[in-house]
Amino acid sequence: MSEDPKIPDDVWEQFARDTERDIKDSAPKEPSARAREVAERLRRQEARGELPEGWRTGPAWQQKKSRRGLWGVLGVALAVVVAVVAVKPSLVPGDPFGSGTSSESASSPLPEETAAPTTAPGAVDPEIPTLDDPFAGSPAKQWADGEAGIVVPKAKAVAGQSAAKVGQALELTRKLLVESNLDTGTLRGERPTEALSLLDPKQDDVLKRLKTGLSKPDKDHDPLSMFSRFDPAEVRLAGDVVKLRGRMTFKAGEHASVAVHADYTFVYPVVRTDGTTEVTRTIVRRVLDVELPDPTKYQVTPGKLTVLRYEESAGNTSCDVYDGFLHPEFSSTEPTDPAPSGPTRDPYDRSEDIGRAKDCGTVSRV
Repeated sequence: MSEDPKIPDDVWEQFARDTERDIKDSAPKEPSARAREVAERLRRQEARGELPEGWRTGPAWQQKKSRRGLWGVLGVALAVVVAVVAVKPSLVPGDPFGSGTSSESASSPLPEETAAPTTAPGAVDPEIPTLDDPFAGSPAKQWADGEAGIVVPKAKAVAGQSAAKVGQALELTRKLLVESNLDTGTLRGERPTEALSLLDPKQDDVLKRLKTGLSKPDKDHDPLSMFSRFDPAEVRLAGDVVKLRGRMTFKAGEHASVAVHADYTFVYPVVRTDGTTEVTRTIVRRVLDVELPDPTKYQVTPGKLTVLRYEESAGNTSCDVYDGFLHPEFSSTEPTDPAPSGPTRDPYDRSEDIGRAKDCGTVSRV
């Protein structure tokens, strides 16, 4: 059982002064001459039977006296409580004043995102991540876990495209996001075969660039533009949870198609494979635009996605390294790369266009 919280000395001193004053105020005082005269007159009237029975000792008087005594005691006790709380509000459990900073509110899940954010996530206590709590000190602690964070909107017909066609496009996009950013094999640096199979093989330029990046990565063929991959000889995930937040929307496309837009940020807690237990995080934001065209009107493969745009922005990874892997930086490791040339930015901020966050810079938090 924990000890009672210690009440500060200045609160006790104030309470003692107030109590002494109340005692002095309630002490018996010598009645005035007028009071003595009234009392003597009432005594003579009572002796002659001129006053109603029970005029001074009836139930109403007793109850009033009793209530006054009770409220006096409660008032003193309440005064002590109010004084203590005023000096040290943290003694009261929970978050009674709506400050929004209790540990419970800081870790409660956020509702599903229904509109693009206009600001960065709010600041959180700068706690150090651990193996037991790899998202400590991160706004992602309130984000969804893994696939649960990729919520497909309700499909409905748009501009000649049936609800079924819309639903197919949304589900294919969801699978592509999962296989590219959450699949354990992909994260371990394995070839993302399932993700590649969702793309139209007739879209030669995109597939060639991605496949070249997976086999011979360089600056112009970087698989990280589509896939999240870590070097298994360097780091591994800390736990089995990846946090993410974002949204998916759809509309009628230009090529008798359903066009889907996705904007998600994935947060990966990692630890080195050398036996140390320091945890850090890499934050990857992805913007993806795809279409599902009508195969009766265009030379496309039925049931395969056509990629219109795919961009990424990664926070807390070595810059200008093009070996096909993300390289998280740990605070205990002295940096060996050149100092970042770009501006400081918040990797959790999705309120700006992703194109403005692609320069290699310093992250304000991980």
